[in-house]
Amino acid sequence: MPNYKRHNLLFLLLFAVTILLFFCNISFGSVNIPFREVFHALTGSEVSKQAWEYIIINYRLPKAITAILAGMGLSISGLLMQTLFRNPLAGPYVLGLSSGASLGVSFVILGAGFLPAFLSNILLSSYGVVLASTIGSFLVLLLVLIVSQKLRDTAAILIVGLMFGSFTSAIVSVLTYFSTAEQLQKFTFWALGNLGNLSWLSLTILTVTVLTGLLLSIFSIKSLDALLLGENYARSLGLNFQKARLVIILATSLLAGSITAFAGPIAFVGLAVPHIAKLLFQTSNHRILFFSTLLIGSGIMLLCDLLSQFPGSDITLPINAITSIIGAPVVIWLLLRKKKLAS
Repeated sequence: MPNYKRHNLLFLLLFAVTILLFFCNISFGSVNIPFREVFHALTGSEVSKQAWEYIIINYRLPKAITAILAGMGLSISGLLMQTLFRNPLAGPYVLGLSSGASLGVSFVILGAGFLPAFLSNILLSSYGVVLASTIGSFLVLLLVLIVSQKLRDTAAILIVGLMFGSFTSAIVSVLTYFSTAEQLQKFTFWALGNLGNLSWLSLTILTVTVLTGLLLSIFSIKSLDALLLGENYARSLGLNFQKARLVIILATSLLAGSITAFAGPIAFVGLAVPHIAKLLFQTSNHRILFFSTLLIGSGIMLLCDLLSQFPGSDITLPINAITSIIGAPVVIWLLLRKKKLAS
């Protein structure tokens, strides 16, 4: 089968699976709601039970949209980082953004006891935690951007990002050491990731930020194709390498930083999904990889969120645990299968 036909078929299949997972994500949970009723609620038709409509519109629909945005954003930022650094182990948090967000949140949650009661209550609200996470990510981004303007070597930026991550993690460890059990529990719950706490206002802000990051990523597709063969080759093609690198770092920061701020640090997806896309589509063309990564990332996050809910039960597992438990064996299997096919 010609490549373009195979790619079109895969895209169609991935799109259909993502739509199905979207409806399953809204339908299944502690209260199972029939697909028909979900469709009625989403199209504005009358739902037979008012409680079902409330659950769908105010809880499950925002959570499903958050899962899609998180899957798309983290997967694309992982693809950007792996191509920029030409490192298959690079992920969306390689620049230290997650550590910066953790530092901001740890100052709020773990350091709240040292602040006046009224200020502590404001900072410990959901918006206070989001603001702290955003500021932490932004400060690390600012430092990375300053360093990137000074350094010509892209590998050096990777090392600087890792060092920022280690430095902020060390401060978090110190704050953890002096914290109470209740504070540690709150911080641990944030670190485990949560897709279900967003209001429609928060979701609107997240959507705008993620779409901006994705738009910057689309503008970087040609640059990414050129970077596959190395920085010198990209420059020989007339690519403004400094500008291209800056746009890629900004796009990654917007995507990974905003998702971490609103949903917590979600592991595995950004690292693994680009590899899954490359293995499925067997191409290095970033125009194809971009859209395949979007669909696969969305589908995987919806699937992981669905599995974390334990349909028919009140139990909800942390999203971080599910992404790693489900994802790691899948990637190992795909890599082994690729090697077997190649031999």
